[in-house]
Formats: sequence, C-alpha cells, structure tokens
Amino acid sequence: MKNSVYEDALWYHQKGRPGKIEVIPTKPHDTQYDLSLAYTPGVAQPCREIQQNPDDVYKYTSKGNLVAVISNGTAVLGLGDIGPLAGKPVMEGKGMLFKIFADVDVFDIEVAEKDPAKLIEVVKAIAPTFGGINLEDIKAPECFEIEEKLKEALDIPVFHDDQHGTAIISAAGLLNALELNGKKIDEIQVVINGAGAAAISCAKLYLSLGVNKENVVMLDSKGVLNNARTDLNASKQQFVTFKAISTLKEAMAGADVFLGLSVGNVVSVEMIQSMAKDPIVFAMANPTPEISYEEATTARKDVIMATGRSDYPNQINNVLGFPFIFRGALDVRARTINEEMKIAAVKALADLAKKYVPELVTKAYNMENIVFGRDYIIPKPLDPRLITTVSPAVARAAMDSGVAGKPISDWEEYERELGTRLGLENKLIMTICNKAKKNPKRVVFADANNLKMLKAARFVVDQGIAKPILLGSRKAIEKILAENKLELSDVPIIDIFRDISDNRRHELAQVLFEKRKRKGMSFEEALERMYNHDYFGCLMVETGEADAFISGFSRKYADTIRPALQVIGTKEDFHHIAGMYILLTQKGPLFLADTTVNSDPAPQVIADTTVLVANEVRRFKIEPRIAILSYSNFGAFKGKGSPVRASEAVKILHQNYPDLMVDGEMQANYALNGTLRNRKFPFTKLGEQDANVLICPNLSSGNILYKVLQELGTAKAIGPILLGMKKSVHVLQMESSVREIVNLVAIAVVDAQEAEEKTTD
Repeated sequence: MKNSVYEDALWYHQKGRPGKIEVIPTKPHDTQYDLSLAYTPGVAQPCREIQQNPDDVYKYTSKGNLVAVISNGTAVLGLGDIGPLAGKPVMEGKGMLFKIFADVDVFDIEVAEKDPAKLIEVVKAIAPTFGGINLEDIKAPECFEIEEKLKEALDIPVFHDDQHGTAIISAAGLLNALELNGKKIDEIQVVINGAGAAAISCAKLYLSLGVNKENVVMLDSKGVLNNARTDLNASKQQFVTFKAISTLKEAMAGADVFLGLSVGNVVSVEMIQSMAKDPIVFAMANPTPEISYEEATTARKDVIMATGRSDYPNQINNVLGFPFIFRGALDVRARTINEEMKIAAVKALADLAKKYVPELVTKAYNMENIVFGRDYIIPKPLDPRLITTVSPAVARAAMDSGVAGKPISDWEEYERELGTRLGLENKLIMTICNKAKKNPKRVVFADANNLKMLKAARFVVDQGIAKPILLGSRKAIEKILAENKLELSDVPIIDIFRDISDNRRHELAQVLFEKRKRKGMSFEEALERMYNHDYFGCLMVETGEADAFISGFSRKYADTIRPALQVIGTKEDFHHIAGMYILLTQKGPLFLADTTVNSDPAPQVIADTTVLVANEVRRFKIEPRIAILSYSNFGAFKGKGSPVRASEAVKILHQNYPDLMVDGEMQANYALNGTLRNRKFPFTKLGEQDANVLICPNLSSGNILYKVLQELGTAKAIGPILLGMKKSVHVLQMESSVREIVNLVAIAVVDAQEAEEKTTD
C-alpha cells in the first residue's frame, strides 16, 4: 500500500470533527418547552411507563435500533492484539457501516479486559441499553466462549461478525459457484486453510448447508488438523480428519473447494493445477490473498475465484451481511440470531446475485453490465437492494423459528419502509409502480436495439410493471441479449423491415393516410412512414395492438413527438400538448411544466397546461397547489413579456376554474415559501401553503430549472411526462438511464389504465 494511502487515512480520520461518527438528537430541541419534554420534568412519564411495562422501552427509547459494537482489541483486522484503544478506529468504522447501509445506530465500546469471564460480565451489565450486540475483533478461541455464553444469558441478538459474517457471505458464493459448475454440495471435497474464528464458523455453516464433514480438511499454521495431532484445542478438534495427509499441498490434490482464511502467498500455482475440474478458490487473506487472482486464473481457466479485495471480481465482504442481518433481527425484536436466520441470509444473498443488476450498481463499479456468472457469484456491496432482500429474509426466518418478539404482518409495507430508511425509494414512484403492477399493459419500446432499453424491459417484466413489445432489428437485439446474458425469450420482438407483411404494412399506412390526407400526406408517403419505428409504434397503439408507446432514447424530442401528434393526436378539450417533470425533493414531489414543448406560450396555452398538469397530479393522489412563475410578483411589472402572459393565464384560470388552487404571477422563492408569501401577499389563493406545482412562463426557464436542480443533486427527475395526448405516448430524454426508462414506462402504463377506465365508463 502506498504511503499516500496511509497519509490520506490519517487526514481522513482527523480532519474536522475527529473520528467517523457522532450522536445527533432526533426530537425538537429549540425551545425551553422542548427541553422540558426531553428531560425534566417531562422525561419522568416515559420512565414510569417503562417501569410498569418493560417492553415500552422499545416505544419510548432508541433501544430497538441501537447496537453495541464491542471489542477488546485482541484480534484487530490484520493487526493482531493492539488493544482496545488502538482498535477504536475500526469499531467506529463498523458503526459507520451499520448506519450508512442499514440505518442501524451504534455505540462502539472498547473494553480493556482480556479475561473472557470478566468481559462477559461487562457486556451483560450494559446490555439493557441495546437492542443487539455485535462482537468484534476478539481472538479465538476466547471469542467462541464469549459469544456462546452471552447468547445464553441475554434476550437480544449477539453476533460475532468475524465468525458468522465471513461464513454467511462465503456460503452464498459457494452455493452459486456450485450451481455454475454443476457439482453437488454433499459430494465436494473442501480444504480450509486457517483454523481461527472465521474458519471454524465457515466450516460449521457449510455443514449446515449440506457439505459432508468427512470431506472437509482444515489446516492451521502447523498443517492439517489430523488425528495424529495432540496440540489441538476443542474448537479445532471438531474438524480433525483421519486422512493420511499433513500438508496443504497434499490436501489440495483433487479438492473441489479451497477456502483461505490464513496468510498471503501460501498457495502455489501447482496446488491450483492439482485441484479437481472446475475448482472453486476463495482466497480471502487480505490485503494479500493466499494466491493472487492473476496466478489462479492463469493456472486454471475453469476456476471460479473470489478474494477479500474490492479490485477483483467476487469480493467476500462482510458488509454484505451484518448490517442487513441486524436490521431484520431488530425489526422483529429477535431474541437471538440463530442458524435459520443465518441460512436465510445465505440464500437471500445467493438469489440476489442471480437477479437483474440495476444500472446504478453497474455505474458505481464503472461497468456496462453485471450478470450472474464466474465473475459475479455474490452481490456487490453497493447494491441498494441488499436491505430489501436480506433483512426481510432474516426477519421471516426469525418469525418462522419462533425467536421474534414483534412479528411483521404487512411485508410489502415493511419492504417499503426499508427502502425509505436510506432514501432508496420515493413513495410517489412506489405508488406509480404498484398501480402499474395491478394491471400491466402492453408497452411498445422503440429503440430496442440498445442495452439500456433491453435492461429496462427485463426489469419491468421481472417486476410485473408492463408487458414490453420490442421494435428493432431482431438480429441486433438477440445479439445484445446473448452478449449480456439477458433473458427476454417471452417478450415479442418486431423487426419492421422483415417481420411485417405487405398487407399489414398497407393496412397501417391506410390508417395514417386517412388521418393526414388533407394535411399534405400522400398514401405513398404514409407507406414510407411504416419503416419508421415511431410511426409504426404509434399506429400499434392507435389500432389497439398495444396500449402505450415509449420512444426518444436515440432521437431528438421533436422528431419523436411529430409522429405521435400525427397518429394519436391531442385531447379535444385542449388541442395542444405540454411536457412535465416530477422532481423528487427532500420536501416531497415537485411538479414542473412546461419543460419540453411550448417555447413562448400564449396565456390560454399556459392556462391549458396548468389544467393538464393539475389533472395529472391528482392521478397521483396529490392535491395540486399551483404557482404560475415569472420574474415579478402580482402585476409589479407593467411592460410586455412573460409576467403579463402569466398574469393573463391566472385570470383565465380564476374565471374558468375557481376551485383550482392556483395563483401568480410570482417569483420562485415566494412560490416555494408559503410563509414568506403570505406575509407579503396575504390575498393569494395558496394562503400559507408551499406550492407543489410550478408552471414556467416559457420553455427556456422550465428546461433550465429542472436541469440545474437535477445536476446539482438537489432533486431526482422523472420524465418528461407528455400531457395532452389522446392515448399513452411518452418521449424519453436522449440517452436516459435504465431507471429513468423504467419510471416512464410505469407512468405510461398508469396512463393506459386510466384511458381504459374512461373507455369502460
């Protein structure tokens, strides 16, 4: 490791507030009354309630989300017995990982005590403060006794992550590696180099999953734990072999699996070459593995390799486990973390690695695509789905095994809560997607010769959001699917150049010709348009072959809208369209229009756009509070331009839609700050309420505003949402992300649902 890394680490830990974690209040504390509730005299009341009913401690205090990371510093990372003080940075780091990955609060507690009996008494004495205990960096064999006796004595989860975290993550990788090479778990020969806490725990968990104990060979620094050894403690004696071998070289010959939890560079190329066909090598010594990734993969092209390092595929990283295991255990108030819960975590991790990987994960690792295979057998640590996958699995297992004190009944709501804990999901998006899932519609994907569009199609199929129809070159689409191991065999592909008969092409051309014959389009021109994906896709919607159409990924917005207008047309009540974005902000969703269509709209167009937006917002079960924006407030500007047009639009709206909560023209700060606005302009229809809909006076201001907010990270944008069309048609931004495509598909499905409902009515 370069000296600069060490220097950067020292600076990282000392700059600003020293250390990595802090305690912050969770309740108001600005007034004397707040303080009287937080402390004396108000605090006495929850104390009385807890005295009468001890379970109320979870209701009135932070116990239920508080974990103690406890260490005596006797086995810190690769540093050994450095003591509790020197180990504190590691424990703080563990606390930070708990918080950022699973929103679990942590106190790190470093104890100057090596005597196991005394350390056990210390932990028992402080346990009432916590909802769980994470033991960390305590050397073997003492760690086994400490954990076992604390689990017996306490009614909260106790978990030694050095043992069980490594076991759980590596076991998930093992299951998937076996699936890839087709070997049966009860037949494999396993070599474990290392006999410390992690190695013992890995071996025990592998046995629980089906590995035959007679097929396990374990080694410590003195060699194989065989029946000739007389120097083995009780923990090591569990894994004595009766095979006539004593060296690592002998153990490796013919082995199916090598698990390294020892020191670097102890495995040779020759040892790897001596292993059985399709060997699995987990070399997890860190930072230097037992054998380097390059050496192992060069020695055997059929090897499935994992390490403890982040710069190679298949990192066995404990952060994939402990935050989410504790999250699930705390949420059901589990009394322990038992074998069933650990196995549930193993299987959840293994299953997640076989699912479609979201684009935000591939971006985080600077990869175009990540698919299940030899280089991806366990999820990536930055995968946001871990909390909504592992934690529910652990919680269910706790309930099924009878150790849960607070069962979960609404699992859908629980998963939503998990997502919102870390800001991973927005309630509005979840509402839209859930509505789409209730009645998924046929959505035509133009631009399907693209990996992002195909990944979005895979996602909406998996989630039950929509039924995609892909427009594009069949050969190109199938090539992309094969190269990226995407499965879309049940999704129809339409190659408009090769799959469409002359009769069908003429039928669709006739539909277009009838619509445009008095607008300068000949039948021959209409027939030519049938080789254009946008015209063809819109005609599928118009003729009822599909319910919605998505395009625009690779073409200009205007070029994609034109076919939609000519084929589908606008709603009779408005005769024009508008573009809207939803900005997901910390204050909630903010709806912004017109951002994509009307350059310098007349007052009537602004008014119509406002009504279109209001109707759309109500579809999301939100009551619109609308501000018509400009650079002046309520007639202050007397000349010409956007303030006058905005003011005229407000007059139209007040006259024709008196119940609509809309006002203006006003500056943006007054729109978003109801208290400020009401103090200076108390006459507005918005009163003291902040606006949640902003109508911009022209395309330039709307487009600039949403792009600035999006790029600054102030808000995430969904859209553009096309308003005013007779049927569900939406146009993507060029080069949209997979998530942006998925969001717009969900909105398109909901639009199509509403159109169907109106037709039925």
